[in-house]
Amino acid sequence: MQNIVIDKPYKFIKPGRSKFWLKLFELYIPRYLRKSHGIHSWEIRGKEHLEKSIKQNYSIMLTPNHCRPADPMLIGMLCREMGISSYIMASWHLFMQEDLYAKILPKVGVFSIYREGIDRDSIKFAITTLTEAERVLVLFPEGVVSRTNNKLNHLMEGTSFIAGTAAKKRISTGKSGKSVVHPVAIRYFFDGDIDKTLSPVLAQMEKRLTWQPATGTPLKKRIEKIAHALLGLKEINFFGAPMEGSVSERIENLITNILHPLEDEWLSNGYCDRSEDVISRVKKLRMAILPDITKGNITDNEKNRRWKQLADIYLAQQLSLYPPGYLGETPTPEELLETVERLEEDLTDKVTLHSPLKATIEIGEAIEVNPQRNKTLKKDPLMQKIEFSINKMLLSKNAK
Repeated sequence: MQNIVIDKPYKFIKPGRSKFWLKLFELYIPRYLRKSHGIHSWEIRGKEHLEKSIKQNYSIMLTPNHCRPADPMLIGMLCREMGISSYIMASWHLFMQEDLYAKILPKVGVFSIYREGIDRDSIKFAITTLTEAERVLVLFPEGVVSRTNNKLNHLMEGTSFIAGTAAKKRISTGKSGKSVVHPVAIRYFFDGDIDKTLSPVLAQMEKRLTWQPATGTPLKKRIEKIAHALLGLKEINFFGAPMEGSVSERIENLITNILHPLEDEWLSNGYCDRSEDVISRVKKLRMAILPDITKGNITDNEKNRRWKQLADIYLAQQLSLYPPGYLGETPTPEELLETVERLEEDLTDKVTLHSPLKATIEIGEAIEVNPQRNKTLKKDPLMQKIEFSINKMLLSKNAK
């Protein structure tokens, strides 16, 4: 399990307001993207949509999809090219890493959100940012890195709450200008030899499984064989034997076997809704399991039991990020690459650097925020519009 759950009491980390560090970091981003993420080129499209909102002095929120860890840096390049500054909401665990990157984050306009609880300070800061329109606010409504280049996961509706509350406050305080959301679609394209790139990585995985590297076998078959083996190992761990059925059925069954007992133990009083997406259900479980660990008021045995449960629900979340049939009959180089990266990450918690990658960042048309939220509707209209816009851009034939 990656170090995304921190056993320390949470404290909100606010961003610095100085633009010096932000401008300095923006100069370094191109090198960082090449060195750390293999991204050698990028293109920003739809700039005219954002330019219009900037000229009108609107309160602006950007809502990109989140398919790779490099996404925030690309948004930084977007802001640099558009001549604007931003505040970016990011998971608290990123600030807790012991590296220079974690220390730089607050200096360049990044503030924390505690995904294992209700973070009123972070939400208040986000609302204030939009109310005052001091800078553009950037939220990633998927909440997790998906590693799916052309598929959008469920969007967290906290995005709509922040946007709507700020829009309402702007009106009550006499602020001029609309409150708008610009959906952003980020796509990555691999410009190298996919066979030469992935074959050594697959060989390492095959060796870890005590297999001979299947050199010469088509990539898709090698990937599927490894995926079946890793899924089978997890099934043996939970069920005692590999299960039958399609991969999607087996994944769903394993997720159910992991989450249902934990939801029965930890969630009650109608707080458990199994019709929700897996990521939302995982968040609720973390919110219930983690507090006593951070307070340190449980025995070592109980603490170890809960860490085991947290590792299990992390597995459920990771399993949910494998879209059924993602590779298809003729998978694209990007789909092959992303699937191998996801497998490698789940097996080792690390991902081999693959390059060269090209990125496209497309800015959608402004969506005006309605300050009056209709709570009787099952689906939030703003989130539906954001989802539709991002999906349309991701699936466009002109995306590359």
